[in-house]
Amino acid sequence: MYEQPKGTILSGYRILDLTDEKGMLCAKLLADMGAGVTRIEKPGAVYPLTPSEYAYLNAGKRRINLDLEKGEGQGQFRELVKEADVLVETEAPGHLASLGLDYGALSQINPRLVMASITGFGQDGPYRDYPSADLVAAALGGWLSVCGEPEAPLKPYGTQAYNTASLFAANGILLALGQRHAGGLGQHLDISVMECVAASLDHVLVRYFAGGAIAQRRGSLQWNGAFKVFPCRDGFILLSLFRNWATLVEWLASEGMAADLADEKWLDRETRQNGLDHIIQVLEKWTSKHTVAELVEKGQLMRFPWAEVAPVPGSPLRTGLGK
Repeated sequence: MYEQPKGTILSGYRILDLTDEKGMLCAKLLADMGAGVTRIEKPGAVYPLTPSEYAYLNAGKRRINLDLEKGEGQGQFRELVKEADVLVETEAPGHLASLGLDYGALSQINPRLVMASITGFGQDGPYRDYPSADLVAAALGGWLSVCGEPEAPLKPYGTQAYNTASLFAANGILLALGQRHAGGLGQHLDISVMECVAASLDHVLVRYFAGGAIAQRRGSLQWNGAFKVFPCRDGFILLSLFRNWATLVEWLASEGMAADLADEKWLDRETRQNGLDHIIQVLEKWTSKHTVAELVEKGQLMRFPWAEVAPVPGSPLRTGLGK
């Protein structure tokens, strides 16, 4: 018998999970908060996930098979909706409506139902029927315009666009449940994966609307020049460029590798910002003489927020550089 966790924020809430890889994480997050999640799958459904990915995304859920395109499956689904607090679904826009299972119909069965629909481009608009994927959302949403080298866009690892949409959906569901406590009625949340990507552009939107700045791809250099990834003898390290500047220069000088960075002019932050390319060249010559562990261990002892760039097993990052 499935038992939901006790004493957590969503204890006692019933969630129906009718999602594919776009929204499985959303329902898992709700399960992690104590909700009782029932995962509904069409018999024979196959998802583009590894067994471990599927197991992780569906941990803590009860699973049943229903074919919503058949009368018997629809009837059982409606019975589940009667007692549900939340339905999370990722069907193509209009599909559930064609089965008589859209929010308008389901809210007649259960007016308190909160329904979150996660799709590539939302329920309406000119792109609603376009096929999509995690990479498509990352591109159209703007991530690829600021990720990668200047001449080569880089897709974020994994399914970060889908994960972001699931986070937005989970937050929206919590807010909708809070409103339901006040008004007694549920609501329909329209979650566009592409719009979630665009909404998570962080400094890109703020800088544009505040000062008209257009962000560019800068490789591993953080947008404000505060951090950059550098090569070492056996891998890569993330370094802070300006924090504890005097201490950093003293360290380089003790090894005879400070070049001209000991000059007083570099104590001025604006000068360092304007001469960033030169500073990077000096630091890269220095880091390439050390192992990652040497720099991380000593840097952390000296209060630098440095870290190893964790490699994928078997990748060139683990087998050595510059050979």
